[in-house]
Amino acid sequence: MSEMFCFQCEQTAKGKGCDISGVCGKKPPVAHAQDELTCEMIALAAATDASRKNHVDLIVDGLFTTITNVNFDEGVIDRLTEKMRAERTALGAGLPITPEELFHGDENIRSLRSTLLFGLRGMGAYAHHARILGNRNDEVDAWFIKGMAALAGEHSVDEWLGLLMEFGGVNLKCMETLDAANTGAYGNPVPTEVTMDVEKGPFIIVTGHDLHDLKMLLEQTQGKGVNIYTHSEMLPAHGYPELKKYPHLKGNFGTAWQNQQKEFADVPAPILYTTNCLMPPKESYSDRIYTTSVVAYPEMKHINAYENGTKDFSALIDHAIKLGGWAESKQFTGINGGTTVTTGFGRQTVLSNAPAIIDAVKGGAIKHFFLVGGCDGAKPGRNYYTEFVKQSPKDTVVLTLACGKYRFNDMDAGSIGPFPRILDMGQCNDAYGAIQVAVALANAFDCGVNDLPLTLVLSWYEQKAVCILLTLLSLGIKNIYIGPSIPAFFSPVVLDTIIEKFDLHPISTPDQDLKAILG
Repeated sequence: MSEMFCFQCEQTAKGKGCDISGVCGKKPPVAHAQDELTCEMIALAAATDASRKNHVDLIVDGLFTTITNVNFDEGVIDRLTEKMRAERTALGAGLPITPEELFHGDENIRSLRSTLLFGLRGMGAYAHHARILGNRNDEVDAWFIKGMAALAGEHSVDEWLGLLMEFGGVNLKCMETLDAANTGAYGNPVPTEVTMDVEKGPFIIVTGHDLHDLKMLLEQTQGKGVNIYTHSEMLPAHGYPELKKYPHLKGNFGTAWQNQQKEFADVPAPILYTTNCLMPPKESYSDRIYTTSVVAYPEMKHINAYENGTKDFSALIDHAIKLGGWAESKQFTGINGGTTVTTGFGRQTVLSNAPAIIDAVKGGAIKHFFLVGGCDGAKPGRNYYTEFVKQSPKDTVVLTLACGKYRFNDMDAGSIGPFPRILDMGQCNDAYGAIQVAVALANAFDCGVNDLPLTLVLSWYEQKAVCILLTLLSLGIKNIYIGPSIPAFFSPVVLDTIIEKFDLHPISTPDQDLKAILG
């Protein structure tokens, strides 16, 4: 009998599922606690309605908690489960699905149910970030209740597929809500070159996705001689005017999340985890880890928010001052040897240059656009994305987003006229901006998005990638390439259905795929 079962991420054991211990570091007791929490969320959703915002918020936070590499603390998860159970029992409701039933049963139904659940987990992260900034969408709130309740229901394969497509459309609205929250709070991103060097003296590394936490930390470190460096998905923060105005936001430390155990070893600075991806920490830096929000790991220091949403980072700041940083400035590089990276090509910047881009396409200077992005990961095969960009013709433009960009974002790929060939559009949720750019270009050329000289080449790892993929499919976008492997939760029948309906392609080799795309 297996100790646990989890197949929600790309690196799941043997491409089938983790049944002894999670490849991510999740142990069986934590896996069981997350399954119990999930069933309580489903039960509460089945008994409540979206007018009870406290219930929506509980479910959103629970979904975020169960994303890969977010929360490894069984006690924290159990306490959240108890809150959920108390609300459910107060409504006189029972448990419509048990942990034993959650990932069992008919293979195709299990596949479709899991796909919807994992998509909802991804959308939960986006809704959480938007809510922290005071933005929410009533339709999105209602769909958290509808979608979670649907997980316990009986549906045909066609009905499940209908739910997935409906969900994809709602997730687009959720990403739009977060886009409005971020740009409303921090301004529209602008192109910004970011150093990977670290200056001497005290500093703090901030990883995850939460720009609000970064803003509060920047405010609290003003004038204290402590520099701030982003890590992984926090890199796009440098493009936002209301964040880049702080002179002590100095640069970006390291590369993507999966390299943290090597890159953080013996670093003389504390690290703040605002969201995923947290890996089980090594002894060489575990005493310097601080978590916040839904992130937790046993025995790691945690910073809670006050009722008004503010946080006191003084312990983190004092720790940075005590550690002192490096005595001399250090130079670091990306995986291709580059010492700087550029971010800030949000949809507003790209669309403001639309006339010049259109002229470049019509004049033949730009022959094709690629969106190469998504989650990075540790599994072998992800150098595909590095080689794909290296081999892409010089008359093509590479849009990118999320942490998959670290496979190539430090390369000098040249430029086409005034445009760098690699345009970093931001975090994974900025897929919304990429979609808006595609729609605008399609309108300008009086064609459909699928008729554009545009190909999406996606890497996936966790559940936010799932909700983005479902959004793209719900929009009817076809001919997407995905890798480095196909989700284990796609049954053969479900996979064949998606491939047939949407012309989805598992990646092969950069050379073969480029030939197939460009002819």
